[in-house]
Amino acid sequence: MNATHPGGSARTVVVVNALAVPMLAPRLPDWVDLRPFPTTAALMELAPEAEIGWFDLRNIPAMAEAIGRATRLRWLNSIYAGVDAFPLDLLAARGITLTNGAGINAITIAEYVVMGMLTMAKGYRDVVQAQLREEWLTDSPGKRELHGSRALILGAGEIGGRVARMLAGFDVDVTMVRRSPAPGCIGPDEWRARLGEFDWVIIAVPATPETQGLIGAAELAAMAPHAMLVNVARGSVIDQDALITALNTDRLGGAFLDVCTPEPLPPGHPLWQVPKAHVTMHLSGHAQDKMFVRAVDRFLANLDRWHRGEPVMPAVDLARGY
Repeated sequence: MNATHPGGSARTVVVVNALAVPMLAPRLPDWVDLRPFPTTAALMELAPEAEIGWFDLRNIPAMAEAIGRATRLRWLNSIYAGVDAFPLDLLAARGITLTNGAGINAITIAEYVVMGMLTMAKGYRDVVQAQLREEWLTDSPGKRELHGSRALILGAGEIGGRVARMLAGFDVDVTMVRRSPAPGCIGPDEWRARLGEFDWVIIAVPATPETQGLIGAAELAAMAPHAMLVNVARGSVIDQDALITALNTDRLGGAFLDVCTPEPLPPGHPLWQVPKAHVTMHLSGHAQDKMFVRAVDRFLANLDRWHRGEPVMPAVDLARGY
């Protein structure tokens, strides 16, 4: 049953992780009946009561189970940008609105992309390793400049857009791939034929069945041999075996991989030993101290919209998966 506030009207049950309560509680409107869960077991008990939920867990199967139990749920919020782990068909069948974390981590992920490009261009990993050996290098192990190079960005969302704006400051000629026409952009049917033109290929697409295996052996072969690949999307977007082969046979200049398959990458996996691969353990979104501040601010703004009957944002297209 919904609780009531002093005016007698029903309050809306909102179930969230207890970690968010210190930031949320002082700013909540009085129509919210906040019910925090400190443990996964507590979430399982509270989920059936939730009308609005923020169920994020690291344990993805448990989170999906909680969503399944939430039969009164009308709006589900998440800090995750990728929603491939969510039961989208179930949410659609129940008419549940899903808002995700698109854009919340865009700043730090875009910075990570630029860091990766500079790391590979300047051979910075070799510099760090020389320091650990206490060896004074007399020349730079990397001599490439971003200035004047050409970059293709697959994915024109918040991350891709921020990367493009940052790279403009380095005088990089950026081309983006997007569904709808726009200046400086090409369509989804054009980019493969032009892969050989670019020094950098940056992948920032959502993880959907359509993007699985987007970069395979044919696409890698079409890239210039000196080209560098950066992936901040999902490991499934790339044929990883084909990428390992391309890197080990010098068919590609290098790869900066914040994501891979599987995750965590187990000890002994061949990808660890590829000299031209930089594996950064899906850390890009965590390389910040404002993630939860931004997420709470957005959630509170959306609570106000919800109460006024306005659309919450950003709402996931459950059919497309982003």
